[in-house]
Amino acid sequence: MFPTLGFHAWQNTAITAFAPIIWGTTYIVSSELLPPDLPFTAALIRVLPAGVLLLFWVRVMPKRAQWLRLLLLALFNIAAFQALLFVAAYRLPGGIAAILGAIQPMLVMGMAWFWERRQPSCLAVLFSVTGLSGMMFLLLSPESRWDSVGIAAALVGAASMATGTYFSRRWTIGLPVLASTGWQLCLGGIMLLPAALLFDPPLPNLSTTAMLGYAYLSIFGALISYGLWFRGLAYLPNVAVSALGLLSPVTAVMLGWVLLGQEMRGLSLFGLILVLVSVVGVQRAMHGRNAAA
Repeated sequence: MFPTLGFHAWQNTAITAFAPIIWGTTYIVSSELLPPDLPFTAALIRVLPAGVLLLFWVRVMPKRAQWLRLLLLALFNIAAFQALLFVAAYRLPGGIAAILGAIQPMLVMGMAWFWERRQPSCLAVLFSVTGLSGMMFLLLSPESRWDSVGIAAALVGAASMATGTYFSRRWTIGLPVLASTGWQLCLGGIMLLPAALLFDPPLPNLSTTAMLGYAYLSIFGALISYGLWFRGLAYLPNVAVSALGLLSPVTAVMLGWVLLGQEMRGLSLFGLILVLVSVVGVQRAMHGRNAAA
């Protein structure tokens, strides 16, 4: 019988889903509100102030044994992912980056198989492939264009986020969710600082629109969204959480369609439906498997 989710599982899933939906707005905010060609600076401004604010609020210091894992998670979840996300956002339409980010659930299942010898659920694999197929259909639009650097950034960024998602659940750091989120944001921001200074031009005088864009990305795109994401990893299977990441490019595509007039053909709409089916299907498959276990 097809697995079902209980009320609390759906509730936690819905709360966690807000994180990738917020991240999906990164593409349109970057292209329409921020100064051009400042990917590392944008990533730095997004995460470091949010991390400092959160640490000031929670005031929890990690123990010596927790630092190494915390640094690695900050690298995968924050520094590498955010830097590569903005490189892709500046170089690609949201829809192009979508198919590349759609590999995340399969990467997480592959890591679970490799590290834990835990064979993935057939239904989860089926729905993950469905999501990847849906992303391919979403790319069939007149605005689709390919940029090798942007594609490489989106692929490596997806792999980085998948790695961080897997080990966030596998490793028990022992910090409260907000403290872990704050430290990862702060450490990730410190890692991004040299790249912003070395590779980006100086930050120009910012307009009010640009300042509002950066403030939105920091408050909603980092502080709130990462708190929701790490909370979800504490309650939900990591593959299920990773599958929710497909909502990010879907959001980007929808915003491009509604606000920028980027055309969506019949196949693109079909792809959107496939992605949404994939997200729901992976949730039910993974929660049903956990319940059976």
